[in-house]
Amino acid sequence: MNLNGVDPELLKPLSKLPAMDFSSPVWRFIGRVAPKLMTATKLPDVTMTKVNEGNLKARLYVPTNPKSQASLLWIHGGGLIIGSAKMDDKLCSETASLLGITVLSIEYRMAPEAPFPAALDDATVAWNWLLANAERLNLDPQRIAIGGESAGGCLAASLVQRLHDTSTVQPTAQWLFAPMLDDRTAANTELDAHDHPVWNNKNNRVGWSSYLATAPGQPEVAQYSVPARRTDLTGLPPTWIYVGDIELFKDEVEQYANSLKQQGVPVEFEIVKGGAHGFESWASDTEIAKGLVSRARGWLADQLS
Repeated sequence: MNLNGVDPELLKPLSKLPAMDFSSPVWRFIGRVAPKLMTATKLPDVTMTKVNEGNLKARLYVPTNPKSQASLLWIHGGGLIIGSAKMDDKLCSETASLLGITVLSIEYRMAPEAPFPAALDDATVAWNWLLANAERLNLDPQRIAIGGESAGGCLAASLVQRLHDTSTVQPTAQWLFAPMLDDRTAANTELDAHDHPVWNNKNNRVGWSSYLATAPGQPEVAQYSVPARRTDLTGLPPTWIYVGDIELFKDEVEQYANSLKQQGVPVEFEIVKGGAHGFESWASDTEIAKGLVSRARGWLADQLS
């Protein structure tokens, strides 16, 4: 693991993360089971209930005293091959509490057992569920944001693109934390030598090849499978997006943010100096993480107001 440039505040929590090789089925199994064993975050002013209806499995966070009829559809990370909605309990419950909004955090099928479009279809089911249940939950269907971290950011961006083309109701914003956007990064084997902390290019290649069911970097990919491959980004919703300056996804995220801006999408883009991938999740109690998430929530609150 290359620690050059990592923010000093992140070194201690980073040292507690195991080095994982997700080409191994054993590590993929651990990466799916371990998050489900985490202690759930419980806030006195937020009720969390599990939703298991049809093809939807999710965690629904509802503030006791909602400040708004707005909501957030959230998608967890994990390279498209591991993870669980439970690992984002803290982010989702605190967002529900502080913004006074309802948050739906979804589970989705994972690759390689369920390659594209399974996970995106599951996210689409969640979007449709929110619309169908908006009246019952006292939500405004015109004020739903879509967000996600890492692979969840990939699925969020893909869902936003799909909805732009197919849905009469559009998301009001997209909220992307260090999103995994471009399979062509994984195809660049020169990046392997750097061994980026938390998520390196070898694991990235496992994730993309599992999801796409082919080697990454092919001349053509299926529509909505790789967000960064879409050339027409006009009409997409206002976007908040961040990436760490030392992480594997830095160049692809910066390019996507710039493409959105160039095509008229309002974008708030932040590059965090010394930010190792996903630090707002595994180092959530650090000042650097709390500052980032606070700024992100401020932007989201403005978009949903």
